Amino acid sequence: MIEPSAAPRTLRRDIVFAFALGLACWLAWLLRDVLVMLYVSALFAVVLSPMVRFTAQLRIRRWQPFKNCAVFVLLLTVAAALTIFGFLALPPVISDLHGFAQEMPSRLPAQLDRLKSIPLAQHLDTAALSSRLQDFVSSAATTLLFSISDWAGKLFDLVMGFILTIYFISEGDQAYRWFLSFFPLPAREHLDATLQRAEVRMGKWLLGQGSLMLILGVASTIVYLSLHVRYAYALGVLTGLLNIIPVLGAAICIALALLVAAIDSWGRVLGIAIFYVVYLQIENSFLTPRIMKSRVGLPGLAILVALILGSALEGVLGAMVSVPTAVLVSVLLDEYLVRKDVA
Repeated sequence: MIEPSAAPRTLRRDIVFAFALGLACWLAWLLRDVLVMLYVSALFAVVLSPMVRFTAQLRIRRWQPFKNCAVFVLLLTVAAALTIFGFLALPPVISDLHGFAQEMPSRLPAQLDRLKSIPLAQHLDTAALSSRLQDFVSSAATTLLFSISDWAGKLFDLVMGFILTIYFISEGDQAYRWFLSFFPLPAREHLDATLQRAEVRMGKWLLGQGSLMLILGVASTIVYLSLHVRYAYALGVLTGLLNIIPVLGAAICIALALLVAAIDSWGRVLGIAIFYVVYLQIENSFLTPRIMKSRVGLPGLAILVALILGSALEGVLGAMVSVPTAVLVSVLLDEYLVRKDVA
């Protein structure tokens, strides 16, 4: 049987194709925020799916209590952990902030006098600095008040991304099969096997990132306790959690810990600064290359480039998904573009 040949290319078909491609690119640019949210949600769903499957397969003898509600159990666990953290960590912080706000007019001159004891700071004009600090606090409060709408929008995006991630975990297999149906059967099987390998490596990235978060959280808590820093446990947990945001998460943790330590003692500030300098050197030169390379199979340079590109494109969100995206791109390039020598 002679198969019908493909329709010949014509100028009209080329013009229609070019117009359709341009229209699709224009729509993608208009909807880029939505597409980024969909991509990030799908990516997190792929990364978290092994954890959901592991929860579903937990057994008590022959009984699998979480077989049909693994996603709900995972959500409940995260919500319970955040609630416990909030009840334990926030009340003392709010109480101290309220007391500090009431005592700031009387304590600020004493703190500025302490600042003068630092070398090279004797010539500071404390009166002018005090006035500027009060102006800064008032302007910061005004800015925060007017930015509530922006924060509300960010919170809405976060909630929507969370909901999309849940839907992708529970119904992602149907969407995945629908996506594969656009490819002919031989190419479909090849692409399916490639994406399955990428999913395994992306799941290992979560284990590697979790290891880094745990190491930093435990080490930070030990240092905070040894230096008698306020809110040591809360700061330690927050430091570990924020480490999921590469580079920026560590910077936020350093600034927050130094600010809390500066309330009580400049010696504690120095101790925390020394700890973070040493730890960041160990993490960047030893922990991250070895843990991530062994988990995701990417060299340290590729991970660093992925972090830079992700941060430049989408800020914090781009940095968070940069490494699993690099894993996906690496697997696809290795399978479809890298030429392997045939023995």
